[in-house]
Amino acid sequence: MEVYCEAFFDYLRVEKGLSRNTISSYKQDLRKYADYLKKRESLTLEEITRKDITNFLFSLREGICSASISRILSTIKSFHCFLVREKIITFNPAQLIEAPKIEKKIPFALSLDEVVRILKAPNLKNSHGIRERAILELMYATGLRVSEASSLKLSSLNLDVGFIRCKGKGSKERIVPLGGKAMHFLQKYISQARGKLLGKKISLYLFLAQGGRNLGRQSIWKMIKKIVKNAGIRKKVSPHTLRHSFATHLLERGADLRSIQEMLGHASITTTQIYTHINKVRLKEIHSKFHPRP
Repeated sequence: MEVYCEAFFDYLRVEKGLSRNTISSYKQDLRKYADYLKKRESLTLEEITRKDITNFLFSLREGICSASISRILSTIKSFHCFLVREKIITFNPAQLIEAPKIEKKIPFALSLDEVVRILKAPNLKNSHGIRERAILELMYATGLRVSEASSLKLSSLNLDVGFIRCKGKGSKERIVPLGGKAMHFLQKYISQARGKLLGKKISLYLFLAQGGRNLGRQSIWKMIKKIVKNAGIRKKVSPHTLRHSFATHLLERGADLRSIQEMLGHASITTTQIYTHINKVRLKEIHSKFHPRP
């Protein structure tokens, strides 16, 4: 099992071009699956049935949401599909198993005033503050995922024309325009702060930690958490909240879904359509608040 799992991860990395973080999620899911199968020592990969997989998924019900179970099932399906392709087994026992229904959660978005308070919170008198402001302005201006911001290369930034080139899920490349504010603070960061953080090192990455190391996504997460607290905002805000706010504010001001889909890097327009629900919720709130006969 372990040998085939490693071959599967190589396939995901080399042929499918999946990111390290995505492959890490696959590994966690398959580890749970492998641990369950180990309890049945006599069971070979060819002997695994649909019932074995459904029993495994049933054992996960306690403490795991439907979305997580659905993701684990997707991993198992991909794994068995790979085994069929490599002629290790003759059929995919997970193929006809239906995923549990997932309740669609409406993404949480900040108001424009809250976003501005967060953007203005960093202290621009030091290199770290300038870097923080540049990251925040970039993420709100483009809707980048935190992993995309962390892995962004200096060469992917074009301040002359005003766009960035980034790789999203599945190594799909997209080009996203930058606004004037983001361009200003990125230029400020590059000219005044990046060199100080870099020191005598050499790095291809745009955002750096002290000593020239690439600023990881966990560091960006902690940074945003700290800045939100300093801005006096008590809501639970994550890097993804800036992405949701980017899309919501564009939609509220008349942007079409196809353009938002392109900028967010969504493979399907269905994923982007969730933001229309946010708009409807806000319209209802405004109606209830201001209509004379709510």
